[in-house]
Amino acid sequence: MAQIQKINFAVIRLAVIGIIVLIGVTSSFYTVSADSQAVVLRFGKPIGAKGPGLHFKLPFGIDHALIVEVERQMKQEFGRGTPDATNSYQHSDPGEQQLEKSMVTGDLNAALVEWVIQYRIDDPEQYLFAVRDPDATLRDLTESVMREIVGDRTVDEVITVGRQEIEAVASAKLQEATAAYTMGLSIEQVQLKDVNPPRPVQSSFNAVTQAQQDKETAINVANGEYNKEIPRARGEADRMISAAEGYAKKRVNEAEGDVASFEALLVEYTAAPEITRRRLYLETMSEILPKLGKTIILDEDAKGILPLLNLNEK
Repeated sequence: MAQIQKINFAVIRLAVIGIIVLIGVTSSFYTVSADSQAVVLRFGKPIGAKGPGLHFKLPFGIDHALIVEVERQMKQEFGRGTPDATNSYQHSDPGEQQLEKSMVTGDLNAALVEWVIQYRIDDPEQYLFAVRDPDATLRDLTESVMREIVGDRTVDEVITVGRQEIEAVASAKLQEATAAYTMGLSIEQVQLKDVNPPRPVQSSFNAVTQAQQDKETAINVANGEYNKEIPRARGEADRMISAAEGYAKKRVNEAEGDVASFEALLVEYTAAPEITRRRLYLETMSEILPKLGKTIILDEDAKGILPLLNLNEK
């Protein structure tokens, strides 16, 4: 009987030792996926972070690894919500969404602003231990930053022309705030979604917006006509100026030619005035007389012209 008890005790001891060894082996290794990092705690104190792969840690709860998805892009929505979101902090309750998007602009007008932020965890240790509930803190911080920015601008800037500037300023301020609070987060984008005036005045605002768009369209059409007509008028002016310059050059050349001819003639006249005068007379008559047609020259002493005329000649 005693022998049987000894055997049972030995079996139990071996089983206990086997279970302890098995627990030690299974609790000594952990795997980190490609999109994550592990923060290792030893007796509850962080001792470092490990990247993707298979890693060893002290067993029996001495070391504990907290896996954080550092490559996952997370999103938070304000004034709106995507159904079935995996992140519990992605959007608030439907009753809170109306309060989130109701804002007052710098010119004391009301606006309904819906926006989204995208962020990642860039320091897992800070994310886990520097701030209690960092995702909820980020929601409060984001809403505070956006209300400050919207409150510094007019309703026209918020709804129309200032959207990109608001996104850039909000992203920079939010990144600065998360760094100051050592939240371990990196803000990647702030994006305004639907931005509208309150529903009671939305139709009037849409009418104003349509009038502004019509104004811009008319200006663009006028600029198009201007850009079409001005080059044509300039081309026509350049053509007329070129023609005038060509005519002026032609007249100058003709005048210079006449001057040269007159000077040459003056030299000849100075040398032989009587001969030159007769030559000019004959040349002039040779140019004029052919243009007169048939010409009859009579002697001034003739008593009558009839005997001299041959009427049959053509």
